[in-house]
Amino acid sequence: MSPRRSLPRISDPFGILGTLRELGEDCWFSWNETGQRPYAALSPTLWESTKHSPTGVLAAVDPGVLEAKLADERFRRLVQDAADARRAYYETASWFEETQSADVQGMRIAYFSSEFAIHESMQQYAGGLGVLAGDHLKSASDLGIPLVGVGLLYRQGYYLQELRGDGSTNVLHPSYDFDRFPVVDTRVRIDCPVGGRIVRAKVWKLQVGRVPLYLLDSDIPENRKRDRVLTRALYQGDHDLRMRQQVLLGVGGVLALAKLKEKVTVWHLNEGHAAFAGLKRLAMLVSRGMSLDAAVQRVRATTIFTTHTPVPAGHDRYDVDACWKALRRPLRTAGFTPETFAEFGREQPEEGPICMTVLALRMAGRVNGVSKLHGRVSREMWHEIYGCPVDEVPIGSITNGVHVPTWIAPEARSFWRRSVGIDLSRASPDANPWAAVRNVGNAEFWAMRRALRHKLVEFVRARLRRQAMARGEGPLEVMCAGEAFRDDALTIGFARRFATYKRAPLIFHDVERVLRILTNKDRPVQVVFAGKAHPKDLGGQEYAQMIWRFAHDAGFQGRVALIEEYDMEVGRMLTSGCDVWLNNPLRPYEASGTSGMKPPLHGGVNLSVLDGWWPESWDGTNGWAIGDGSESPDHELQARKDSDSLYELLEREVVPEFYERGPTGLPEKWIQRALRSATTVPATFNTDRMVGEYYSWGYRPAHEQAVG
Repeated sequence: MSPRRSLPRISDPFGILGTLRELGEDCWFSWNETGQRPYAALSPTLWESTKHSPTGVLAAVDPGVLEAKLADERFRRLVQDAADARRAYYETASWFEETQSADVQGMRIAYFSSEFAIHESMQQYAGGLGVLAGDHLKSASDLGIPLVGVGLLYRQGYYLQELRGDGSTNVLHPSYDFDRFPVVDTRVRIDCPVGGRIVRAKVWKLQVGRVPLYLLDSDIPENRKRDRVLTRALYQGDHDLRMRQQVLLGVGGVLALAKLKEKVTVWHLNEGHAAFAGLKRLAMLVSRGMSLDAAVQRVRATTIFTTHTPVPAGHDRYDVDACWKALRRPLRTAGFTPETFAEFGREQPEEGPICMTVLALRMAGRVNGVSKLHGRVSREMWHEIYGCPVDEVPIGSITNGVHVPTWIAPEARSFWRRSVGIDLSRASPDANPWAAVRNVGNAEFWAMRRALRHKLVEFVRARLRRQAMARGEGPLEVMCAGEAFRDDALTIGFARRFATYKRAPLIFHDVERVLRILTNKDRPVQVVFAGKAHPKDLGGQEYAQMIWRFAHDAGFQGRVALIEEYDMEVGRMLTSGCDVWLNNPLRPYEASGTSGMKPPLHGGVNLSVLDGWWPESWDGTNGWAIGDGSESPDHELQARKDSDSLYELLEREVVPEFYERGPTGLPEKWIQRALRSATTVPATFNTDRMVGEYYSWGYRPAHEQAVG
């Protein structure tokens, strides 16, 4: 284990400090509020300033405060309760242990991803891909499926977003202290060939419940500067740097698993970033005496590939010669020549660059998109690679989900358990406790919704005050920021990566019309936005600036807010507190989307274009569909149609339904729609179901082929 910064000698007769350290180094805490409580109690101020990091709190707490807390019987009880809950988690037989383990002896799945969103205190993610990866690991842990994660550990994470006085994006690159992350040094070092040099990488381990996540770090003194930057930041730098990062992820990840003596039988690539892992596996098999053709068949039989990108430009492509130079050692060992490698990785015969997605497709026997619609789009995109008609392309779909214990607010979790007995402590791919939601009393449900909306409004006000102070604004501006929003107004949320196809500003397409909707004195509406664009995505940054200007326009002020630095905490707050979740991408470019799966956990309702996962869920009673599912090549025409549909829904259905009160004084029709949302969405769109599908469709048959 990695040595932590030593604390001054303090009195700890009950041995509580060791328990605190052990609890803080297991990311089980990230989806169990009981495991977070001792650190919040130790120092509420540090708990907030460290973004809820147990190891960060322990590293920064004043020794005198710590010693006093350790002597406090009530605090010791908090620690003991957390330790008991964690022990029960591990000692209770999982779904896999109870139903599957005897039939799949020796199964070990390696799950590769370029980003993992485990917790807001570790900024190692850019958006939905990382959130999905983190949730995948947590459900694998809950289900007991024997899986390990593989990724990179980024010294600067993605980036921190700050909005200047004109709304433009200021990109900040912090340097994170890994002593304040719950990572431990495995003491394993690997030597990864990248071009003509060897890059050394340290292997860290992040424990995610039952699942170890191994993270490679090249930012160490043994490496040259050019190689140290490979793990400096996520999705930054030039084309060559990105390619070399992916060599380290794929080739280095395979080397790390071998050195860690992880006996992997199934390999899962989450997006094409880790496609080079397959090339390294081919080289290892050929070096043991297997022919290249046989090795390809072996790798294909044991590889699952999940593609997430329906936008052609979103797939990484690299010059053939540059790729060959970066990978020549494993490629030569495998028996490739520059010509055969080019043929293997190109989209078109005899021309074009190497495409990471094509490499992954050719080395994976099982391929899936992340919603039914995305599966169809993927078959259309890649049918020429398979040389067959679209309807015969072997690309299926497993629709994404969310890890419910991570994303559900403690207040909602307690409410559902108390009111209808929903127990989220036992994971199963087939469990559906949400059918009981229909029995919830309207008054009790509405009280929960009001409490969550109030909590969100307080959060928005605090964030806006902080943002105003960071821009150096005066006391009056700070005070006005702190008075934004009402806790009794219909609240709409929009939070996601600010890629242009997601069309964040669509609601402002007709400014006068939306102004009338938001400023109605009898039926006020307010909208809160959050989102980050890639540092080089100027179009996405312009969208953020556009929304910032509306938020500061006199007509919209106090009714529109843009929250900086969209992260897991912001996501949890918005998805739990908003009444309506707005999603208006340009169909069919939203592969799945998972943010809209979270509001129904809290009685929120979706208002969405029929893209991604929503066509599979919308039944006409559990939310609203924007538009008719049409896909026009004229994007401006489509924007007009979709915005008109959005306004019609807001004016004729959404706003009236929220404000119309029945004899009880409650919005009866709204509550029935919200309860229908809570009944139908979480039951299907969760990662326990999703990972269970991966197991039955991919992991189990791939393992059987591996050992057979």
